[in-house]
Amino acid sequence: MNEMKWTPLGPPSPSPLPPPLSVPVAFSGDRGEFFRLVRRGAALEFVTLGFYRFWLVTDIRRHLWSNTQIDGDAAEYTGRGKELLIGFLFALAILVPIYLLYFLAGLEAERHQAFAGLPLIAFFYLLGQFAIYRARRYRLTRTVWRGVRFWMDGSGWSYAGRATLWGLLTVSTLGLALPWREAALERHKMRHSWYGDLQGRFEGQGLEFFKQGWWLWLLAPVAIVVFPLAPFFYAAFKAVQWRWWLSGIRFGGVQLESTLRRGALHGLYWKVIGWALLLSTVFGLYVFGCTMLVANVSGATFEQTIGPSGISQSIPVLILTAIGYLALALALGVVTRLYLMRDLWVRVLASTTVRNIAAAANVSSRGTPASALGEGFADGLDVAGF
Repeated sequence: MNEMKWTPLGPPSPSPLPPPLSVPVAFSGDRGEFFRLVRRGAALEFVTLGFYRFWLVTDIRRHLWSNTQIDGDAAEYTGRGKELLIGFLFALAILVPIYLLYFLAGLEAERHQAFAGLPLIAFFYLLGQFAIYRARRYRLTRTVWRGVRFWMDGSGWSYAGRATLWGLLTVSTLGLALPWREAALERHKMRHSWYGDLQGRFEGQGLEFFKQGWWLWLLAPVAIVVFPLAPFFYAAFKAVQWRWWLSGIRFGGVQLESTLRRGALHGLYWKVIGWALLLSTVFGLYVFGCTMLVANVSGATFEQTIGPSGISQSIPVLILTAIGYLALALALGVVTRLYLMRDLWVRVLASTTVRNIAAAANVSSRGTPASALGEGFADGLDVAGF
């Protein structure tokens, strides 16, 4: 009879953990719908002398957010145009006296041949950085995904001080410190950014950014002198920046990755330049036509029309020119929003994946909505984003 040996069974060996699941970021919005949205918004801006832009910005964000899907769920933008208007009016009440002080100081500086305006210029830069931080806080607190709000804490003035010091270093190094500036400021912003109770962080390094685009820094002076090269260099720089920035974003265990190609944005910037040249030509023909029309009505000769005090400087022509200029600015706004907001958004999202999305499955809601004062400052100082 064979002797049977029995080996006691131990605990089963743990199975290897599956790799973190990667899900693409999808965009489902219709381009024609977005074009109609910004075209209608431009017409209403024309009628309201620009004040409709607060509602237009809100509609644009709602369109972009609601059509951006991660793991099958779309984001939601809960901001309102009225909030942006109130924030702008509050910011304007603060900025107008400062602008007046800057104007008076500039006159005094010119009279005394001094640099009395430099402290105010530095203050405006500091205020602009404060506005950038607070505007980002506003947009985050108006962004909801799967019922959980993004939010942000921290001091806008602390960020502004850091940005100012890094700005001085960047200028003194002729731009070479820019990658390290971007990394340091983004780490500060992400450290104070949250998705529910998941704290954000930024793992991108300045040296990594520099390695990806070092040749852009070397050839930038050439691009400035040779204009046709400038759009190519700037588009390549923005593509490198987007890829580096997205690949460094983390919220808890959730990671973003981007594979955006260096030449992915070239066409968008050249289309904007092409439309700008075309619209400017149309505007020039419009002004010429208005001048000739007024001259024919008044019976003026050609010399009387083009002279320094001729028909071209008359009140009717100046009014028609101002109307045409406003229409030109709004048309350029439509082109810019279509190509450098919507189309750029789509191309960047198409290159983006989210890893370990399961880490955001059990997140508790935290944070409260921030005021729109930062957006108001950003709009008044022309440093607003979308």
